Amino acid sequence: MKKNKVITTEDILLKLCQSVSSILTEATSTNISYSAMVQKITKTSLKPDFGCFVLFDGGFSGLVVINFESKAALEVYTNYMRNMGMPEEELAVLHTSDEVADVLGELMNQIVGGFTNQVRKDLQTHITQNQPKMLSLNKQVNLSVDTNLDRPQARRVTFSTEQSNIFYLELAMDKTEFIQLGDFEVAEEQSPDDILEQARSKMSNNKSSEKSSSNAASDDLLDDLGI
Repeated sequence: MKKNKVITTEDILLKLCQSVSSILTEATSTNISYSAMVQKITKTSLKPDFGCFVLFDGGFSGLVVINFESKAALEVYTNYMRNMGMPEEELAVLHTSDEVADVLGELMNQIVGGFTNQVRKDLQTHITQNQPKMLSLNKQVNLSVDTNLDRPQARRVTFSTEQSNIFYLELAMDKTEFIQLGDFEVAEEQSPDDILEQARSKMSNNKSSEKSSSNAASDDLLDDLGI
């Protein structure tokens, strides 16, 4: 008799870790790795120096938190902006800068987006995410989102940057199992390159729209002045 394949919380966590590692490695052109050991925790929390979190809901509900130490946040930000062609003199030097928050928020959005796409393909279910939130912190903040889960489970995984700076991924989600009853064809996986290219195009289009709006406003003003 054929044994049905079972997908557990740890399997779902692994998909998330793979999304974090692949997206950040591609975005920064550096090696971002994660520990082979996972830690069971009782609650998720935002910790200094920089915390990002995003909620997801649908086939199952949960919360993703990434806590960066200041050096890790700056390293990821700096390498990403260099990879995008930003001149060295224009880079932020403090992890509390708005530019760092914007970049980490965008990367968090891409990470969870890649994760939700993989869940849809591999688990044949659908989850949606909200807009990531980023906070610069000097003390720990516990998140009580777990109370919205029926049977919450929480896990923490340690990540390392190429310069050996540390950040932590925390996942809280419903205790659930997916049992594969029959065979199905898994759609082709979207590569990190494609995800990042979509993000770059979106950012470029937003800038072009802002520039066009600015030019149109300037033209209207010149017309009003008879110039």
